[in-house]
Amino acid sequence: MKFTIHADGGARGNPGPAGAGAMIRDELGNSVASVSKFLGTRTNNYAEYEAVILAFEELLKLVPLSEHDTTEVKVKLDSELIVKQMRGEYKVKHPVLKEQQARLGQLASAFGTVSFTHVPREENTDADALANGAMDRGSGF
Repeated sequence: MKFTIHADGGARGNPGPAGAGAMIRDELGNSVASVSKFLGTRTNNYAEYEAVILAFEELLKLVPLSEHDTTEVKVKLDSELIVKQMRGEYKVKHPVLKEQQARLGQLASAFGTVSFTHVPREENTDADALANGAMDRGSGF
């Protein structure tokens, strides 16, 4: 099985009201699940990590346990920082983000192949809309 996760997170004020959103698609490009969650007052980087974490938690529910090892997951984010941290190109210095990276790493390790790719914001509009929707709901809009 192959899946693509488009994930985005944001905070209005940084830190400020934060939201995370992600869209999960199968290998044909069909949407199989989405997540959108208000996170309270957080930083944008925390929200970016949380978006991918929520998507992997959802993917764990969708993919039968017997197929985890053979499942390929491509994660696409417009956060170059998170992509480079997950690839090991940048160190994670902030203690809270270290925890987020560890959580994400543990979830990702359940699957056969996982890659992280930076994409322009224009290629991440579905996830951006989900993250903004979460921020709007949490901010009372």
